[in-house]
Amino acid sequence: QVQLVESGGGLVQPGGSLRLSCAASGSIFSIYVMGWYRQAPGKQRELVATISAVGTTNYADSVKGRFIISRDNAKKSVYLQMNSLKPEDTAVYYCNAHRAFQPDSWGQGTQVTVSS
Repeated sequence: QVQLVESGGGLVQPGGSLRLSCAASGSIFSIYVMGWYRQAPGKQRELVATISAVGTTNYADSVKGRFIISRDNAKKSVYLQMNSLKPEDTAVYYCNAHRAFQPDSWGQGTQVTVSS
């Protein structure tokens, strides 16, 4: 079991940047696949990016080239650097921890609003 707390969301203009952070506690962080998901009003929750225990990354096509996911196992944290933000990036962003044969853990979410 791992507990997750997101931070770093806020209001930003189109073309701007934000860096989201997710702090983990309560378990062995380094063995989990970590991910960021987002959900906009009226839409399903969608995968944004994942990073494996050894640093292999995967991105949704909609954010590829703009977002960067990273992790610091010593700090038990995962980050999402979001650049060139668009209004369609507006959503609640959730941190996720995944381990085989274990229920996923989710953070409480942090709001990202991209608007001029």
